[in-house]
Amino acid sequence: MTDCIFCKIINGELPSTNVYNDGQVTAFRDINPAAPTHILIVPKKHIDSVNELSVEDEPLIGHLFLIAKQLAAQEGIAEPGYRLVINTGAESGQTVNHVHLHLLGGRQMRALG
Repeated sequence: MTDCIFCKIINGELPSTNVYNDGQVTAFRDINPAAPTHILIVPKKHIDSVNELSVEDEPLIGHLFLIAKQLAAQEGIAEPGYRLVINTGAESGQTVNHVHLHLLGGRQMRALG
């Protein structure tokens, strides 16, 4: 995807504050944080949204969550608690059409249920 901001970050075409990188994902700090810790965990494979996932993407999506757990520990937010969010579609607040997981923590957040 040539116009995807996350693909450009992954490819090094746009700057970011990276906190993790491997063969499958890149994680970087959100430029507009909603919490003291706000990291985006983005698969290197471009997938528009959760609605576009296929069975072959299952290991990749599981990997996102394991990296989130690892980063939460690294950031010191694992024990007090953190939130993981994936927005899907415009009405959910998805503003970049590339699947990504938000890792949020560092302050108490309102429970969703």
